[in-house]
Amino acid sequence: MVISLYIHVPFCIRKCRYCDFVSYTYDPEAARRYRVALLQEMALYHERLTQQERRLKTIFIGGGTPTCLPEEDLAAILEGCSRYFQWLSGVEVTVEANPGTVDLSKLKTLRYAGVNRLSLGVQTCSDHLLSLLGRLHDFTQAVEAVQLARRAGFDNLNLDLIFAIPGQTMADWQHCLDKILALQPEHISAYSLQIEEDTPLARAVAEGRVFPCDEETELAMYREVINSLAARGYEHYEISNFARPGYRCRHNLTYWHNEPYLGLGLAAHSCLGDERFYNTGSLEEYEALLLAGGLPVAGREHLSRTTMMAETVFLGLRLIEGLDLEKFAARFGKNIEEVFGKQIKKLSSLGLVEICSNHLRLTSRGLPLANAVFREFVLP
Repeated sequence: MVISLYIHVPFCIRKCRYCDFVSYTYDPEAARRYRVALLQEMALYHERLTQQERRLKTIFIGGGTPTCLPEEDLAAILEGCSRYFQWLSGVEVTVEANPGTVDLSKLKTLRYAGVNRLSLGVQTCSDHLLSLLGRLHDFTQAVEAVQLARRAGFDNLNLDLIFAIPGQTMADWQHCLDKILALQPEHISAYSLQIEEDTPLARAVAEGRVFPCDEETELAMYREVINSLAARGYEHYEISNFARPGYRCRHNLTYWHNEPYLGLGLAAHSCLGDERFYNTGSLEEYEALLLAGGLPVAGREHLSRTTMMAETVFLGLRLIEGLDLEKFAARFGKNIEEVFGKQIKKLSSLGLVEICSNHLRLTSRGLPLANAVFREFVLP
């Protein structure tokens, strides 16, 4: 079995106003202890997994803000990955970074350590919207980060964007897309802002201090990014992701193909075989459990065959080409119509899905309604 590896770095200089991820304010001593615990977790999995199961096709270090760590900590984490796991030839190694937390030296260290894909959280090109989101950087710093990444030798660069931000106009969004395209990234991720409960932004909305984007404008912005990027040669290959030919994110394709992955670090999730499990979200508990020689797993779930089939369908539907029905049948020993014929018939009659070239996929009408489509395949 070949797997993908995710590593969570739960530290940020400051938490963004829209973020509900598990993260802590960066502290050098806490980060040092975390690095020690993380390497211990790697060592434990080295012992528990077979040699075949330790083979990695992709690695993704996310957060939080991994690049708020000193470069020696990042290098140590990557060295641990290569010591305790086998990197297959051509392995894709991604690190998330925020503008303002990288310099040329840190980026060169990452590149030398084997990182070959950088994902920069630009989010928007308007400084007043960056301020509203609570981002630490301005757009000038984002451009500088792109330039530094190129100088450090990165030729596979993703830029993360957010649209439907309160106060963002269509003109803002079009102007931002023009600026991003001028930077010529190999990959662009564009997500509609989700206002999560118990975040500062959600409280501001509830108190009437900011007003969320209306659905009509949000849909228009989504159509705009699809059309603008297609016109510039980007493949729209997943609901929110666009790539130049040959630069699709292979790590995220692991999730969308419902293939095995191991998550290390605070609150990280894993799915190996028919078991899904996740780590504790408490930094103190995570460190204590590993210090005592145990894994920091907080919960496990055995996945039934029905659950795995359902998840394979709605994850596969995230891809623009859709779910490969031949591979589904080979994996589960059943044609999809035997399991989900009723749902497919209903959604097809509504014009939300279609079967084309032996793939079940969302239609252009179904794309903005993807979550409603996915719910149809969640079996009781």
